[in-house]
Amino acid sequence: MKKILAVTACPTGVAHTYMAAESLLKTARERQIELKVETRGAVGVENELSEQEIAEAHAIIVAADTDVLESRFAGKPVVRVGVAQAIRNPGGLLDEALAKEAASPADFREQVAKSKEARSKGRSGFYKHLMTGVSAMLPLVVAGGLLIALSFTFGIKAFEVEGTLAAALMKIGGGAAFALMVPILAGFIAFSIAEKPGLAPGLIGGMLASQLGAGFLGGILAGFLAGYTAYYLKKWIKLPRNFEGLKPILIIPLLASAITGLLMIYVIGEPVKYIMDSLAQWLTSIGQTNAALLGLLLGAMMAFDMGGPVNKAAYTFAVGLLASQVYGPMAAVMAAGMTPPLGLWLGTLIASKKFTQEEKDAGKSAFVLGISFITEGAIPFAASDPLRIIPSIVTGSAVTGALAMAFNTALQAPHGGIFVLAIPHAVTHVGLYALSIAIGTVVTAFMLKILKKPLV
Repeated sequence: MKKILAVTACPTGVAHTYMAAESLLKTARERQIELKVETRGAVGVENELSEQEIAEAHAIIVAADTDVLESRFAGKPVVRVGVAQAIRNPGGLLDEALAKEAASPADFREQVAKSKEARSKGRSGFYKHLMTGVSAMLPLVVAGGLLIALSFTFGIKAFEVEGTLAAALMKIGGGAAFALMVPILAGFIAFSIAEKPGLAPGLIGGMLASQLGAGFLGGILAGFLAGYTAYYLKKWIKLPRNFEGLKPILIIPLLASAITGLLMIYVIGEPVKYIMDSLAQWLTSIGQTNAALLGLLLGAMMAFDMGGPVNKAAYTFAVGLLASQVYGPMAAVMAAGMTPPLGLWLGTLIASKKFTQEEKDAGKSAFVLGISFITEGAIPFAASDPLRIIPSIVTGSAVTGALAMAFNTALQAPHGGIFVLAIPHAVTHVGLYALSIAIGTVVTAFMLKILKKPLV
């Protein structure tokens, strides 16, 4: 029997990672295919593939939007897709993996060459590198935002008194966690591009972006600059074999850090700082009408592909603004991200004749995913009826985002769903924030009632 291995990973490591793994395992069980899946989620690597298992495997499925150390599969047939593809079409991926020809000793060199070429092409993916950085940054933003919110429980100005618990929490959350946010973003973007030689230049470039006031936008530019500088230095610099060990620990970090740092200080830093300052000033001064329009756009983006590139673009924009102390877009983005699963749950209740029993049961799970801010809970519904589901959830999320911004709500924590509402001062205008989510949920459900056709 052919043994198949798989790796699943999404940028946030919360939902897509495990949904893709479960989808592949369920299909493999039904077809009696021997399959092991490694998940690389927010809690770390689980069910890790050993060298022996990789050596014995017929083929490997890599369903990932972030770096999964694919170099360990060199010489093996690999099926590479985005993580969402494993949720939508697990059977097709398993069929493709089984149809691959196993590598023989005779063509091992050729397989390794193909693997390197494929990895090289994969490195050029802007989205993959950016999401690797965002994935590494996210735990810092979540922890930092919640610690800052906890410091406010003692009073909005309590942290100004030295030696108090409020001051300590603010120092940990704002002074440490948020200070690391941009350097980690830049460092892991560079790591995704150039692997270990890119990490130090990326971290240094990100720290300079933070010190210069260039914010998350400067961090992104620093990460790509450091990453590609290190990547091409590694490719171009040729040394005798005895001195090759100096490249990754001395020569490349030194040169790439110097090039990145000088460009950040003399060329990139000031213009990007001006852009970030202007953006922050505009966002803090816009009226209710413009705020609602921005919220509508961000809300629609959150629902459009339910965790895909468009969703992550809106989310990254909002998370990045937290470092500039702009909290309104984050409130709109999280509220709009909760609405699709919640709207589908309500839709299965008020339009039950238009959903199968399996979808009604899935609606209960969608409710839990929705209140936890896991937009991916809407994917199974959208996959079965995209022409009706996607317009419905986009409309509901757009309404939610517009209302959240129009109500002038603000959110300091970039994750946590409805549970962050219990933390004092984490969300401003809590009642109006909850109302915006409720209205968007109802709009989604009634759109489903109108658009969905009764079951035959």
